[in-house]
Amino acid sequence: MKFILDNWMMIAVALSAGGMLLWPVISGGGPGALTAEGAVQLINREKAVVIDVCESSEFAAGHVVGAKNIPLSQLENKLAGTVKNKALPVILVCQSGARSSRAVHIAKKLGFENAHSLSGGMGAWRSANLPVEKA
Repeated sequence: MKFILDNWMMIAVALSAGGMLLWPVISGGGPGALTAEGAVQLINREKAVVIDVCESSEFAAGHVVGAKNIPLSQLENKLAGTVKNKALPVILVCQSGARSSRAVHIAKKLGFENAHSLSGGMGAWRSANLPVEKA
């Protein structure tokens, strides 16, 4: 107990540093995460395919222009049929970035090595003032 009391500042710094390292994983970032601007570059330069993994009602309320809807629960069965060329970049999108992060793991398991998650999801897309369409 004396150690904790004597070194409380170093412990606080260590905990906050650990929290900052974990934040990208918790907030939907992490491996394969893209910013909205990075997603636009992939769409324009490499003809990336945008897959929205939200439920149909969320997709109808607003989605990235040109996105195809495959709910996360159906992704494993329908992704290969929707995106024939596994070499194309695939951008997975949801409302917050959490479901699309899980979707990246599924896509990579299916052989889509160039799969990415939109960090922050549709919230980040809208914050960047990028176009949204409604079904």
